[in-house]
Amino acid sequence: MTALIRVFRRVWRDRMGSLAVGILLSVCVLAAGLALLGLSGWFITAAGMAGLAGAGLTFDVFRPSAGVRFLALGRAVARYGERLATHDATLKGLADLRVALLEAMLRKPAILLSRLRGSERLNHLTIDVDALDGVALRLVMPAVAAAFVLAATFFLIDRLVLSSVAVLEIGSYLVGLAAALIVGARASRKPSRLGQRSAQALRMRFIDMMRGRTELAVSGRLEDYRRSVLDAHRRMQHAQSRIDVVERTSTLLLGFAGSVAAGGALLVGGLAAGQGRIDPASAALGFFVALALVETAAPLARGIAELGKMTQAARRIEAQFAGAPRAVPREPASSPVVSSDSAVLSGHELVYRRGNRALFEGLDFSVGRGETLALVGESGSGKTTLLNIIRGLVEPTEGTVSLEGRPIAACGEAERAGFIGYLPQRAALVSGAIADNLRLAAPAAGDDMLWESLRIACLDEVVTAKGGLRYPLGEGGQGLSGGERRRLALARMLLRRPSIILLDEPTEGLDVETACDILARLRSAFPRAAIVVAAHRAEERAWADRQLEIGPPNPLR
Repeated sequence: MTALIRVFRRVWRDRMGSLAVGILLSVCVLAAGLALLGLSGWFITAAGMAGLAGAGLTFDVFRPSAGVRFLALGRAVARYGERLATHDATLKGLADLRVALLEAMLRKPAILLSRLRGSERLNHLTIDVDALDGVALRLVMPAVAAAFVLAATFFLIDRLVLSSVAVLEIGSYLVGLAAALIVGARASRKPSRLGQRSAQALRMRFIDMMRGRTELAVSGRLEDYRRSVLDAHRRMQHAQSRIDVVERTSTLLLGFAGSVAAGGALLVGGLAAGQGRIDPASAALGFFVALALVETAAPLARGIAELGKMTQAARRIEAQFAGAPRAVPREPASSPVVSSDSAVLSGHELVYRRGNRALFEGLDFSVGRGETLALVGESGSGKTTLLNIIRGLVEPTEGTVSLEGRPIAACGEAERAGFIGYLPQRAALVSGAIADNLRLAAPAAGDDMLWESLRIACLDEVVTAKGGLRYPLGEGGQGLSGGERRRLALARMLLRRPSIILLDEPTEGLDVETACDILARLRSAFPRAAIVVAAHRAEERAWADRQLEIGPPNPLR
């Protein structure tokens, strides 16, 4: 419940005015409904009693009927205003929450982000955020409005009818609400959790099936995957059916409380009217108000049934914020004057530990202008981690990386991006033309610059054969082979003309001739760039001027 309160504050802290207006209008809606039914019941009873008494001609029917019409119209207007104010504010608040979540995720360590499956994480967050639209609309607002209306009703029935009728009616509804909340919250916890998981599985399996339908069909697994999608759909429907049962149970409990309140009000009011303590019209007023109180609690039934789903979603969302440190702007450090012969990039006593395990310790290196340093070692030894540290995406456990004599941590992100070009193992491409993908790195680049980058990456002939820079790519670069996508990402990075180039397996998946050609063109096009490459192939190691062995420390040293 704590997580739910925190998420509510995040969504509504800048929209408390809209929330207050929505609650006020909700109170007006409920009050108008109570007054409408109560006045109608009193009017019918009073008119009947006047007719029996022979005073029908003198009975004023105009003011009560005008009141009925006024309450009916006022209730409709208040309902429309309440929906307009609260739904608009809720949608805007959830949109802001999505932006805040994405910002929180971007502040997480780069290594952690690289392990996340983007579409899966986005799918989970989308479902979790969507589950929170009822926190204000079906829980907070109805509960606050119901509290105000019940308190006002108790006061009015106490004054206009009897204290015993007021206690009986409001007490019955409070007991019914408490029972519905306890039963609903407990019973909906498990099906809500299963429903969320099933919805996530359904979306992800369907997306995977559509993306990989060709591969699945070739491997003979398309039908198996289709059955897995249908299985997730059945489990989601089963969970939703159980949630519907919880909602009906909550509604039944609230309805039973309303029946007790109405029956008790009729009995007590009838006895009091028979004893002459109140008139029959007042007794009818208490009875019809008790019937109308059902509307006060009815909006809470769905919110109670979805309480488990909303609580689980709130916990997952709050976990995203808890694990994301706030970005703190760094004070710019003064840049020492360095000679043109000094190292452009250097590392001193670098240590990186993952838990209790050290990937590497005591690493020292330096790369000057025009030099190429190859990082060599077994898979998992920490080559990619070191590249991330050099780029400033990951902080080392100990030691420093310097860019022209300045600590990399003292450089802003824009400055690092201007100096350093980085080709990671997994580079993202987007739907659109080849030119659109390239201009993500340099929006103002002309076609000549794009073709030059493609030439360096040995991709110019491929693009020409496909029809040029306007050739459209599908999601993730569909339309190009794996090696061609890798070279397109390399060409995009080179558009920024970096003075330091970091490459993580740049020739993976290429034949020897193409790999050697790309490496030669890269060095020819950037003769003064300092290059660090995580080398897995002999061609990459032979291309480098020096090698740096990466690996866990030797315990015997």
